[in-house]
Amino acid sequence: MESLSFYVGVIGNIISVLLFLSPLGTFLRIVKHRSTEEFESFPYICTLLSSSLWTYYGITKPGSYLVATVNSFGVLVEVIYVSLFLLYAPPRMKAKTATLAGILNVGFPVAAILVTYLGMQGDLRIDVIGFMCAGLNIVMYASPLAAMKTVVMSKSVEYMPFFLSFFSFFNGGIWTFYSVLVQDWFLGVPNAIGSLLGATQLVLYAIYSRSNPSKSVSDNDDDHLEDQDAWLHEHLLPSSSPLHDKDEE
Repeated sequence: MESLSFYVGVIGNIISVLLFLSPLGTFLRIVKHRSTEEFESFPYICTLLSSSLWTYYGITKPGSYLVATVNSFGVLVEVIYVSLFLLYAPPRMKAKTATLAGILNVGFPVAAILVTYLGMQGDLRIDVIGFMCAGLNIVMYASPLAAMKTVVMSKSVEYMPFFLSFFSFFNGGIWTFYSVLVQDWFLGVPNAIGSLLGATQLVLYAIYSRSNPSKSVSDNDDDHLEDQDAWLHEHLLPSSSPLHDKDEE
């Protein structure tokens, strides 16, 4: 069982890494144009917060190094993304990004670490950290509901890329399976919810891509980049996820 959980965790790491790297097309465009245009930094700030807390959880809980490794990679990637916003965003967006990053990526994690590390011990510390991580992921996994509502109302899947829905479903499923093997419900509950939402998105895609095939993600219209990018980055991985954009590349 331990060997199986290790291999499942490795697969989960690979999928999560691909999701972390999926916005590369967006940021290559930002660097090329030396402007963040109309893109929002908030989804990346939230992903950085989630990855930071999951890394702390993985380090704190014995045997959870696979959670720590992938999320530490996520921290590195998201720091680069947020830094590019601070470098290329217009003044107002730059100030907004700096303020949010200071509060959510510095202040909140530091406070959470100090409170749990200095004021708690053993299982209580692990449970409190896990509860924070799971709660954050559940809130962020709920973000696709807006995109799903748009699909139903418009009868079009143009704002819900198929491969991103598929990998969100697959990622959530793999980490849910891993959580069952290691009996980690803080990791399992939010990813089970994420996998269920991913499956629902695939059902909607099957229904509305047939009814209106001309409105699919293959249109690759630049006007849709911001909406698709924000939608994906708010899927949090274990973040995994929390968590974005093959159609933008």
